[in-house]
Amino acid sequence: MEQFEYTLENFIAGFGWFAPLLFVLLHLLRPLLFLPVVLVCVIGGVLFGFFEGALLSFIGLSLMSLVSYILVNKFPKFKEKMSELKNKMFANRKISVGQVMILRIMPFVHFHLLSLYLMEMTQSRKEYMYYSMLGLILPAVIYTAFGEAITEFPWYVTVFFFIMLLGIYMIVGKMNKVRLASAVGNIKKRARFLLIFYF
Repeated sequence: MEQFEYTLENFIAGFGWFAPLLFVLLHLLRPLLFLPVVLVCVIGGVLFGFFEGALLSFIGLSLMSLVSYILVNKFPKFKEKMSELKNKMFANRKISVGQVMILRIMPFVHFHLLSLYLMEMTQSRKEYMYYSMLGLILPAVIYTAFGEAITEFPWYVTVFFFIMLLGIYMIVGKMNKVRLASAVGNIKKRARFLLIFYF
């Protein structure tokens, strides 16, 4: 893996001013090349520095989100495969936008699967892209800055990191349930008031 990363870095760096465009293109080709998001973002940090690397990764991941939207809406078979994967991984469990954003930070959660969740939660492409891009800021920044360090941590530090992310995910889920229960309670109260008022 280290040899491959070194070769890829040299290959991209050899393109000079064209390298940023090639790097963004690498983000789009990443699923076909079976490259993890964290690896591509780390390479961006090494080649372009933190700020430019994070910005280019954000652009690349945002374009990948748009590609996900097009694939799901234009190709029914792709949507069907993603739906099957969703049922296998989450067993029809509903998650909030906040939870999707936290799952975006986890390097081994399927990118297109999370995009499908966001599509089901939003009403339009504009709204989908807004939440999608908002959720891509942290992964682009964290992976670019700390991606390489995370991969070099001892196994117990890596495990602790993922347990911490899982804990945040569960807390956001509980907060979402409380908020939903409160909203349903308010609707019921208003409905009772209207029934009493009119009848």
